[in-house]
Amino acid sequence: MHADIAPGEPLFVETDTPPPGAYEALLGELRRFTTGAVGAPDNHDFAVLILDPGTEVPLGGLWAQSRWGGFHIDMIVVPEALRGRGAGTRLMQAAEAEARRRECRHMWLETYSFQARPFYEKLGFRVFGQLDGPGPIYPRFFMTKILS
Repeated sequence: MHADIAPGEPLFVETDTPPPGAYEALLGELRRFTTGAVGAPDNHDFAVLILDPGTEVPLGGLWAQSRWGGFHIDMIVVPEALRGRGAGTRLMQAAEAEARRRECRHMWLETYSFQARPFYEKLGFRVFGQLDGPGPIYPRFFMTKILS
């Protein structure tokens, strides 16, 4: 036992290797709180996968989630061989179509300075926030597109 902790008091443990199931436990607590405060979260995942034609192993794609009228693009990965050939645009068009089907009011994403800000701007996204830090990684841009 920890000598400086009274019996029955919770332990605060810092770790860079959390045990299996810890993330799910915290998420479960967060969802319980959210449900009590504003009702059940309406989180719904969406993915478009780019699969290897022979093995059907994912090579890239897009991962997103809708929640409370917003559509968050969490990750977009275009394989090197498909860059500059419309694959990214195709992924984003599929995401926007799905966001509209789900009646989302906006889409949003985040990107770093070395990533794809100009690409997203061509698709109608605009910066609504910026987090500065050391280059060449930063700034980090938070971008949105209003869906009418």
